[in-house]
Amino acid sequence: MQRTALAGRREWAGLAVLTLPTMLLSMDISVLYIALPHLSTDLGANAAQQLWVLDIYSFLLAGFLVTMGTLGDRIGRRKLLLIGAGVFAAASMLAAFSTSAEMLIATRAVMGVAGATLMPSTLALISNMFRDPKQQGAAIGIWASCLQAGGALGPVVGGVLLQNFWWGSVFLFALPIMALLLLTGPLLLPEYRAHGAGRMDLTSVVLSLAAILPVIYGLKELAREGVQLLPVAAIVVGAVFGLVFGIRQTKLSSPLLDLRLFGNAGFSAALGIMLIAGAMLAGIFLPVSQYVQLVEAHSPVETGLWLIPVGLSIGIGSIVAPKLAQRLRPGAVIAGGLALSVLGFAMITLVGASAGVLLLVPGIVLTYLGAGPAISLGTGLVVGSVTPEKAGSAASMSETSNQLGAALGIAAIGAVVTAVYRNQFTVPAEVSGEAGQTAQEGLAGATSAAEQLPAGTAEQLLQGAREAFTSGLNTSAIIGGVVFACLAVVATVFLRHIPPSGQPGPASDDTGAQPVSAEQPQPDRE
Repeated sequence: MQRTALAGRREWAGLAVLTLPTMLLSMDISVLYIALPHLSTDLGANAAQQLWVLDIYSFLLAGFLVTMGTLGDRIGRRKLLLIGAGVFAAASMLAAFSTSAEMLIATRAVMGVAGATLMPSTLALISNMFRDPKQQGAAIGIWASCLQAGGALGPVVGGVLLQNFWWGSVFLFALPIMALLLLTGPLLLPEYRAHGAGRMDLTSVVLSLAAILPVIYGLKELAREGVQLLPVAAIVVGAVFGLVFGIRQTKLSSPLLDLRLFGNAGFSAALGIMLIAGAMLAGIFLPVSQYVQLVEAHSPVETGLWLIPVGLSIGIGSIVAPKLAQRLRPGAVIAGGLALSVLGFAMITLVGASAGVLLLVPGIVLTYLGAGPAISLGTGLVVGSVTPEKAGSAASMSETSNQLGAALGIAAIGAVVTAVYRNQFTVPAEVSGEAGQTAQEGLAGATSAAEQLPAGTAEQLLQGAREAFTSGLNTSAIIGGVVFACLAVVATVFLRHIPPSGQPGPASDDTGAQPVSAEQPQPDRE
């Protein structure tokens, strides 16, 4: 058997370039939470417009991932990446100098579509550049660590920029990164396109958007407003369109999404683990950050600094996991990491309503550290389990699962925290009327209501609210621990057939999927 060629300096330099937009895209979601109050004041954005400024980016990013991943396979992944980088840079410039809320919403929408071209393209190109299983695992681990670290660093970067510049600086931050990508990409990145790919089915594109966008919208609204008719109806509509989309794919000779990939056990198990683990991570991170900010009364920037170790921990887990997978089966490494996360969740269940940050932060750090192998090795299994022609499609499915998982987790855990809070919190008799109703909605509402009350009454209100919220956080951690323990069993059972990287695996089957360690042809270079 011919030895797979090792990547050289050019490929590793190309990886360094690809990690920058990857980190930026995840950072761009979280950084806006810090800038929102400033830009809302300047642009006069009302409550509804503020929500659209926040959500339109992630809506369209998630909605177009499948389409853009497949489009990159057809027209060239490097070409799509560079086009997306140029559009993203231009839209960021316009967003920074927006003169109205409507203009900012429109530019954020363009940034979301452009972002959807970048995410699957970076991952698919990495799979083409690094054909050796060991090197590919290390490269994907680095990519995954940057993706996760960006979200954690967003609030810190945003806080620093806003202390020294105006709110538009959080968008201008993207320009030098995209400029570097546009300048070095043609020199360092290979071009790859699937030869003989059919035409893009526009009907499938429309159906995929009609399936994904309502589901993402519904999940976000459930997290924000609780169970209501409109978000539930949106999820049902999205599910129906998803079914129609799936049926159509089985009838096309060149489908937008090859559903036969799910016939590969490793592919399906890895994708499912990433979806559910990502849901729990995103879901638990929100109440954890609220605890640090509202229960421990830290500023947004201080909260970001407290939570920096979270992004670093999952980065470390993502980078170390491929090294372990060279000696151990990936399923065992993933299961071991998830077991470590269970210990982290157990620590969070013990957090109290006062001085709990010293237990909370190590707990959430341990949780994210243990999840690192599931993210990096899971991504490698999904992308490495398909032929090079389908790498873009597989990468888009991996990223779509991350986006859907995050929305699902925030909605589900948010509902749990809210339900526990409202069940355990009793408004003091001294607090009535609108202030009492606001306090009953959640900890943020109680904090706002307390600002209008006498000191003694405010302290009594906040003490009860913090204890109720902490109980919701503890309950969510219990759920997270149980879910991760089940995922560890799934990884052990369904990924047991995948050997350590570098060892030969089973031959590819007629689904178009193949094991991560299989030898694959080199990409065409231009």
